[in-house]
Amino acid sequence: MPAPAAIPVHRLGPRHAPAVARHLLRLDAEDRRLRFGRPMGDEALRAYAAGIDFERDRLFGIFGAESELAGVAHLAMDDATGQAELGLSVDAAHRGRGYGSALLRRAVLHAANRGYRALYMHCLADNAAMLHLARKAGLRTVVSAGEADAWLALDRARHGGALREALEDQFALIDHLLRQQHAWFSCLPRPDQAAANRASVS
Repeated sequence: MPAPAAIPVHRLGPRHAPAVARHLLRLDAEDRRLRFGRPMGDEALRAYAAGIDFERDRLFGIFGAESELAGVAHLAMDDATGQAELGLSVDAAHRGRGYGSALLRRAVLHAANRGYRALYMHCLADNAAMLHLARKAGLRTVVSAGEADAWLALDRARHGGALREALEDQFALIDHLLRQQHAWFSCLPRPDQAAANRASVS
């Protein structure tokens, strides 16, 4: 896997389920079909987001400038088989920035550190963007009967690293704190506005 990009990837928890739903609802009909392999209406997407098992699975996200999720990766963990299945999506307005690659790298890192033996991706054969992303990341792809499977045999020494994951989480935490600080300062009145407010009450 290539070196991680300077893109903060956040671990998501149950409190992020509404944000995940909003991200998915912003996808158009074709993007929904490519992400889930079939047409998905709004209610189906809301049900999907509400039904995510955050205790079993892992979700990672990248936040845009407005602190809305611009990209989401859902890593479904299967302890019985030692395999993890990955699905991901990126807002159309944020594509071409390396978000998909960053999400995939983060998922591989986590699965390898958990001792999983393989990461698996399933998509439609006409999902050219996902197939390109998988091949670029070194996954072996097989296309058959309109569907595609991509596999990566995980090696903790090669794909993992506890320190690396800790640094990734620290990077995301700093990003979160900076966003909170920006939101707090943006709520404060500007000096000229504060002066105008004082003048209006004097």
